[in-house]
Amino acid sequence: MDVKALIVDPIANVPVVILRDADEKNFLPIWVGVFEANAIALQMEGVSTPRPMTHDLLRNVIRQIEGDVTRVVINNLEENTFYAQIHIRVANRELTVDSRPSDAIALALRAHAPLFVEESVLEKSRSASDSVEAQGVERLRKWLEDADPESLGKYKM
Repeated sequence: MDVKALIVDPIANVPVVILRDADEKNFLPIWVGVFEANAIALQMEGVSTPRPMTHDLLRNVIRQIEGDVTRVVINNLEENTFYAQIHIRVANRELTVDSRPSDAIALALRAHAPLFVEESVLEKSRSASDSVEAQGVERLRKWLEDADPESLGKYKM
């Protein structure tokens, strides 16, 4: 998956990261906090800060211990909460670290690591539910399907 866009949900006025697969058949909206959205937006726009932000710090620590972020996987969706894992290789040892998806995405962008979403997560996100958030996902999904890519705009920091 790639980060296709970072937008503000036009209805809830909350930042949303839009992940899309290479074939553009599947997409996954993940609502994130303002600070996490800013961290993602800074990296997407190539903005460097005078001092390391938290995700830069984490990337730097991983590099200092001669590690690599090998991949990020959004691996679960329970009760409208997404879960992610950061896979790190250090000295021929593979470590898996639990993470919020927004932090994992921000780190993956900085480390140029691939981003994956488990098929079960995509299926759960597609399944119809009566919850308010699921209705928001469906409303956003329809809005995105009808939106012109140029009209998506950029997330404002």
